[in-house]
Amino acid sequence: MTPGERRPSEAQRFEAVALPHLPLLYRIAYRLSSNRADAEDLVQETFLKAYRAFHQFKEGTNAKAWLITILRHAHLDQVRKMSKEPPTEAWDEVEPRHVGSKLPAEEVETALEGSLDGDVELALQALPPQQKLAVILADLEEMSYEQIARVLDCPVGTVRSRLHHGRALLRRSLWEFAKERGYVKS
Repeated sequence: MTPGERRPSEAQRFEAVALPHLPLLYRIAYRLSSNRADAEDLVQETFLKAYRAFHQFKEGTNAKAWLITILRHAHLDQVRKMSKEPPTEAWDEVEPRHVGSKLPAEEVETALEGSLDGDVELALQALPPQQKLAVILADLEEMSYEQIARVLDCPVGTVRSRLHHGRALLRRSLWEFAKERGYVKS
């Protein structure tokens, strides 16, 4: 550092490390929750937890894996919390307050919904959480088994097992879909 040069603040360092991964975290959060508002809440919770724990982050280590791990834990916390709460009215059934409003997040949601057929998305959402996250990271985000193992904090063999079982469940579920639609014969 040269004389007169200012050292970046903690917040600036956090932004430099974390913000490049925001689109990835949102994609993963959306795939986990299949709901824009829940995905946004999950990403916000992830960034809040990451910022609070930033003093523990080691410069030069894998920030993407660190952030996805925090997201995974936040998602599991969210799932546990939701399982204890009474059900609420579905968003689609609530009368809109503003007709014709333009929200940029809706465009992102539409693009993500269009990227997988509805039945494929439903089959993905039906997977157990650990298998769903492994399939999302491997097949949609194209992460390596080693990267996924770091994120999930488990051996590579466990990643392979979760992927195998998750993909088998998807295959079984989508086989039924294909039979119902007449794409394959029983």
